[in-house]
Amino acid sequence: MAPIPGSGLAKGLAVTLRTMTKKTVTAQYPDAQPELPPRSRGVIGLFEENCTVCMLCARECPDWCIYIDSHKETVPPAAPGGRERSRNVLDRFAIDFSLCMYCGICIEVCPFDALFWSPEFEYAETDIHELTHERDKLREWMWTVPAPPALDPAAEEPKEIAAARKAAEKLAAAQAEAAQAEAAQAEAAQAEATAEAEAGSAAEDASDAAPKPQEGEA
Repeated sequence: MAPIPGSGLAKGLAVTLRTMTKKTVTAQYPDAQPELPPRSRGVIGLFEENCTVCMLCARECPDWCIYIDSHKETVPPAAPGGRERSRNVLDRFAIDFSLCMYCGICIEVCPFDALFWSPEFEYAETDIHELTHERDKLREWMWTVPAPPALDPAAEEPKEIAAARKAAEKLAAAQAEAAQAEAAQAEAAQAEATAEAEAGSAAEDASDAAPKPQEGEA
């Protein structure tokens, strides 16, 4: 069926009329902050306690905008007679956001959950050199990272939580068994002490009840 002449124009005018009747909403930024989605990619925060200086994020970065420096320190043995170990200590962790393309690869490849997305986006600078954020600034961004969304009630329990729960239950069971064993030993020791005391008391009573020999008896 051939289209009616002017139907396209009528549809366009209908859309215009519907839009004209709606109230205009203007975001009064910066007086009113925008409501960002929970997974917004604003800036990258660093939780340096989890960083092991594995350099995986810097190697996988397509723009090579992550700069990491570290040194090695010797750790004394945990037990007497053990071997000393060496560990990497983080000296510098910086991200050049003038080069970053916000792909999130560094966050995805981090095996120790040291990098997170923060929805904060107000870090414009007049000097491009100021867009290189050192680890102190990245740590400040870390405290603006929103909490993860709640899991689906029907979802499978995460493996990490399941493993931690099983380990905690096993430790609690071992502690309960040890406490029961100690209580049983204490009860046995108390019963033995009571039996010895009763035996000693019975022996004294028997010696008191026995007839004493009279004087002059052979």
